[in-house]
Amino acid sequence: MHTTPDEKRQALFTEMYREHLQELIRHARSMVNNRELSEDLVQDVFVKMWVYLVRGGKIEKARAFLHHVLKNAVVDVYRKHKTVSLDALVDQGREPSVDDSERMLDLLDGRSLFTLIDRLPRKYQKVLRMKYARNLSYEEISQYTGQSRNTTAVQVHRGLEKLKLLHNPL
Repeated sequence: MHTTPDEKRQALFTEMYREHLQELIRHARSMVNNRELSEDLVQDVFVKMWVYLVRGGKIEKARAFLHHVLKNAVVDVYRKHKTVSLDALVDQGREPSVDDSERMLDLLDGRSLFTLIDRLPRKYQKVLRMKYARNLSYEEISQYTGQSRNTTAVQVHRGLEKLKLLHNPL
């Protein structure tokens, strides 16, 4: 019996899907730390692969091809969630906005907030506890830690960004 190009393409796709699906999901999850998003990204990877095959593309090394497409998909996700660099704002003499951090803190009760803070690296725990448990200003925190006011503001901001990811990963 004669196999058509469409049947060959479909067989190749099915084989690659079965062989690489779980590995790609694990890899995606390690990059985005979100099960649903990982599965969506991998589904998109296979759709892109199918379109590439239908358009006549040849895939020599399936695993490398799939991981390359996945990496690009993850980069696209992070670009969509890109934030303005706090360092650049501080260098321009602008203060970081408190609105976003206050909104996030309003969503958490005190106990869950400090449970999340405990999961952060120690340097962020320290400044966030001073800022939100003791209500110290950036100036007061910087005097206590011996760091500049800008460094303190940056650490508080980065700590809040990490809290957001812990509270609601992508």
